[in-house]
Amino acid sequence: METCASCGRRAPRDKVVRYDRTIVYSTDLKTADDVKVMQRRKMYYCVSCGKSRGIFEKKKRQAMAKYNR
Repeated sequence: METCASCGRRAPRDKVVRYDRTIVYSTDLKTADDVKVMQRRKMYYCVSCGKSRGIFEKKKRQAMAKYNR
């Protein structure tokens, strides 16, 4: 069982939509001592939140682009 990151609903692991999100933290300094930290998170969304946020369409486009290469 996984918990939806948007609404908090619990759903079986085979029904949730997994979305890898990259977050970049930066000091926004334009000097040589600028610090950037990248963090990857796996976000899980239930079916209804995945549809309303458009994650299904993104996954479909990514799969079609990979197939057409």
